[in-house]
Amino acid sequence: MDKLRKMLQGEEEEPEDEENIITQIYEGTSLSWSTRVKGFTICFVTGCVLAFLSVLVLLFPTSSNLAIFAVFYSLGNITIIAGSLFLMGPVSQAKRMFKENRIIATIVFLVFLILTVCAAVWWGTALLAILFCVIQFLAFAWYAISYIPYARDVVKKCFGSIVS
Repeated sequence: MDKLRKMLQGEEEEPEDEENIITQIYEGTSLSWSTRVKGFTICFVTGCVLAFLSVLVLLFPTSSNLAIFAVFYSLGNITIIAGSLFLMGPVSQAKRMFKENRIIATIVFLVFLILTVCAAVWWGTALLAILFCVIQFLAFAWYAISYIPYARDVVKKCFGSIVS
């Protein structure tokens, strides 16, 4: 209402900066801590159940079941990531996902998540979908351990000692 009054009176409006808009969005959609934890828990458990069901589908390895595995596995990962949005908030989570030390793992994970679903659903190539799932898993693991201090260094040293 204030903006309308200022505009009608011919007063100049102060330009809103991006942070002010983000703050307004955050304040308008903020959840209590208990609601955030409940949302995270529901999404995380649902994602784990989907991932577990995808592994059960592999007990009967047919071409269509491999595609179902890929889709369920990808949906599980999407749901787990959605759970973290509840805890940190979407803007904060996006900023953390695309930090300098995580951006490559995040992009590889997201690209191969999309490629997995495409290979399973539209292209109909189950083996390619499985390959994409493996890459998706590795990228997600690399992304996840980036939150643990020095974990990437430990993994690099372990694989370095195995290779040499």
